[in-house]
Amino acid sequence: MIKIAFFDAKEYDRAFFNAANDGRFQIEYLDTKLNHTTAQLAQGFEVVCAFVNDTLDSTVLQTLREGGVRVIAMRCAGFNNVDLSAAKALSLPVFRVPAYSPYAVAEHAVGMLLTLNRKLHKAYVRTKDFNFSLTGLLGFDLHGKTTGVIGTGKIGKAFISICKGFGMNVIAYDAYPDTRSDIKYVSLDTLFRDSDIISLHCPLTKETRHLINRDSISKMKKGVYIVNTSRGGLVETGALLLALDNKVGGACLDVYEEEAGLFYEDNSTRYIQDEVLSLLVTRPNVLITSHQGYFTEDALTAIAETTLDNIENYLQSGDMTNAIEYTAT
Repeated sequence: MIKIAFFDAKEYDRAFFNAANDGRFQIEYLDTKLNHTTAQLAQGFEVVCAFVNDTLDSTVLQTLREGGVRVIAMRCAGFNNVDLSAAKALSLPVFRVPAYSPYAVAEHAVGMLLTLNRKLHKAYVRTKDFNFSLTGLLGFDLHGKTTGVIGTGKIGKAFISICKGFGMNVIAYDAYPDTRSDIKYVSLDTLFRDSDIISLHCPLTKETRHLINRDSISKMKKGVYIVNTSRGGLVETGALLLALDNKVGGACLDVYEEEAGLFYEDNSTRYIQDEVLSLLVTRPNVLITSHQGYFTEDALTAIAETTLDNIENYLQSGDMTNAIEYTAT
């Protein structure tokens, strides 16, 4: 039976993958993240299953290959943490889950926007103490506002559909626009200039790293809301932190560029040495969630089923349907 080394396993991962596995593979769940120190734990396994904050650079991939690993199965859509050039050189195919539930992430993005705008999180805490004052809870109508969507893949399109349901005007930017859609595409500069809300739904690449930076923020409307449910590295956090005092009205962040080692973990009894994150958490116009946009029953079921199907189909027939481009077969 094929053996899978499953890194950074949480209780919910085990439940959904065990249900999807149904005896197809021998899965060993490891609590630790995959990195230079732990890669050797995959010795003797044919497959490694990794996640967004695991390290899959050339050194780690070399260790995995030497230990007998034949397939890398990412249980997520993103793959910015994988050295694809090294994977190709080592003949290690890398698979991902390109579309588990775009609605989960899109709905979470809108939920964060509504929560921060209407101060729902603050109202919840207040009323627990029977404080029913409305002071400090003022928001604005989403209806009629302009939302700029960067990235119009399945998640971006789901987000656009929800925004239109609120009666919002939607403009978008994508390096590869869908010309068959009715989406109104504009240049990045136009999107930055005209948007009341900017939501990020694009992958993290060399071209998109720090897409939101000091220069792009300077082009935005005063009071703009920024929503990021994609990858933390899309936003230059230091620049955002400075802009929250004057230019940016609010930031909804489900991801953070230095989240590895922090997100997905209970750090409530630890001293957090990340000063930038500590400052963000204290800002009244910032809402942070722990990379949970994908976290629904529907999405986790699809992730588990697709991940295991990717492995099975490749090992049985060489099927590369969900292989990441530029990896070797």
